[in-house]
Amino acid sequence: MRVALDATPLLGQRSGVGRYLAGLLDGLLEVAGAPNPVLTLFSIRGSIPDPRPPGTSMAPRRAPARLLNRAWKRFPFPPVEILTGRVDVFHGTNFVLPPLAWAGGVVTVHDLTYLRFPETVDDNVRQYRHLVPDALRRAARVIAVSQAMADELAAEYSLSEESLVVAPLGVAPEWGLAAPPTPESRRALGLPERYVLFAGNREPRKNLGTLLRAHAAARHARNDVPPLVVVGPAGWGDAWAGERPDPEHVRLLGFLDDEDLRAVVAGADAVCTPSLYEGFGLPVIEAMAAGTPVLASDIAAHREISGGLATLLEIRDVDGWADALAAVSPAADRDAAEADERRAHAARYTWRRCAERHVQAYSAATSVT
Repeated sequence: MRVALDATPLLGQRSGVGRYLAGLLDGLLEVAGAPNPVLTLFSIRGSIPDPRPPGTSMAPRRAPARLLNRAWKRFPFPPVEILTGRVDVFHGTNFVLPPLAWAGGVVTVHDLTYLRFPETVDDNVRQYRHLVPDALRRAARVIAVSQAMADELAAEYSLSEESLVVAPLGVAPEWGLAAPPTPESRRALGLPERYVLFAGNREPRKNLGTLLRAHAAARHARNDVPPLVVVGPAGWGDAWAGERPDPEHVRLLGFLDDEDLRAVVAGADAVCTPSLYEGFGLPVIEAMAAGTPVLASDIAAHREISGGLATLLEIRDVDGWADALAAVSPAADRDAAEADERRAHAARYTWRRCAERHVQAYSAATSVT
């Protein structure tokens, strides 16, 4: 089976979608008994820099991105196979599926933020209102990253159960081995001895304004509440909802490589994920894989993936978040049995299992065309 994938999310600093695609490609190499898909990477924005994911090759042909985008917005032409070469399946990994001639189409729709919280997205994402319905019409199978997301897609777009494949995201095995930063790493990264952590893009959907207000309220109530550390890409827009991070109590570390990120998560007193909305919530399951307690917004995806092992809080309940932050124990005093329970739960989320569900979708897409 020859599968081409939109590899654009692998370019630049990887957000959640980029990490999904990197994990999926790792998982596809592990799948035993699969039809051994031959993987071709395609990106409208150019080649994926080396080192390229193992077992993949780049699409043989390219075209100017501006011309392609202009053509694809107006006409179902040219078919993407002109650029990828002959493939059996084309997988749109990030909401969009280009015109196809003969390949079976598969598309991953990660969330419906562009419909549920349009005020929190930029103009490019708002275009998904038009691009996603086009992708769903072209797709033989639609990947949902959680059951909660599958239920939303089915209700919003009247999709059949048969057309949807639920493929929960995974956690790299290294997360289960993550250890807190060494004293040298703490100094190099500028980490305090104790901290609570937010990991992710700084964008309006992440609800960082509520977290800042809650953290300030918790510090006002108790002077031993640790600083808030924020890691991840800068994002866009008014991510702080008009608040101003206090540099004395809020540390902005920016984007970290995988090894440093795992260490910083493992060393946190708690990971805080106050998102207004998520399709899955990788920071939640990754923190659990490292044994770290999680404070997360009480939304459908978080309820599904946390398995009752996270503290779930109302999205904009500043007092509730403040109380939870004030109650966090130091990482050094973490209950070992509870940490092991979190790790065991997260270990069920593997990229291999995610890849197996994708291979099912690919196989089904070829039988439909």
